[in-house]
Amino acid sequence: MTQGRSIRLFLVDGTPHGLLTAEIMNWTGHVLSGQRTKLSELVKRPECGRTGVYFLVGPDPDNSLRPLVYIGESDDVGMRLKQHNRPEEKGGKDFWEKACLVTSKDPNLTKAHVKYLESLLIQSAGEVGRCKLVNGTAHEYINLPESDRADMAFFLEQIRTILPVLGFDFLSEQRKTPSNEGPGEGGPESSPVFVMEIASHGVKARAQEVDGQFFVLSGSIAREKWVSEHTSYRALYEQLKEDGVLKVDESGKTRFSAEQAFSSPSAAAAIVSGRPANGRTSWCVEGSGQTYAAWQDQQVSAAAGED
Repeated sequence: MTQGRSIRLFLVDGTPHGLLTAEIMNWTGHVLSGQRTKLSELVKRPECGRTGVYFLVGPDPDNSLRPLVYIGESDDVGMRLKQHNRPEEKGGKDFWEKACLVTSKDPNLTKAHVKYLESLLIQSAGEVGRCKLVNGTAHEYINLPESDRADMAFFLEQIRTILPVLGFDFLSEQRKTPSNEGPGEGGPESSPVFVMEIASHGVKARAQEVDGQFFVLSGSIAREKWVSEHTSYRALYEQLKEDGVLKVDESGKTRFSAEQAFSSPSAAAAIVSGRPANGRTSWCVEGSGQTYAAWQDQQVSAAAGED
């Protein structure tokens, strides 16, 4: 079981849409985030005068599923944010709606550190693929002693832990399922393997729930196209095809080329079937035929000490 973490959040002006600070116990890092509409208040904060990395986040007009993200570094983050707030024709950036900056509570974070950290963050965001980077190609920065590189690797992991809590999930990796170890061997945080079949269309998929995410396993066969007039998950279906997660194989079947995490069994069932579906009844435990809903109810009853 993964170790619990303590994160301290503080609403600077007492409102949920104002400035927000976040810290992790025993970590020297400090996170400050806020809407662009709050920029005049944000740049007055002492954190903005420190050395750090920052993220500018906004919607992508061409892709509603993934945000646009710019990752930068500066030894005066406040000054850099002011520059980015200028009109685009004057060197600013118009896409962003939120800003998030990460600094240190002590003076040990230097310009060399944040340049290296910026390169790690750009590389990581590109590999995860949950956003469209405005930066373009990451500049590799290796002019840092080995011990400092290890410190920045730890710093990066803390950033990846804390950002999703603030609503920024573009650095969140999909956790690999323990399917290669066989059902039930992934520890207490993994479920049995679930199957879903639509025999008339040759659809057969396998999935597993790990740490609250529902993973459809690589090799699963999905519907060859979206067939419903309901469009709730159509954009996601098309995006997975565009990303190459759903690929047509030599036999003409549409398969998952890699494990794919979904927010719920119903989201996964919709992509597999090419139409909205109730994942709680569509997915069944492999071997027993027990529905996901019945399996989950059994887990809840057991946890509550009921028969």
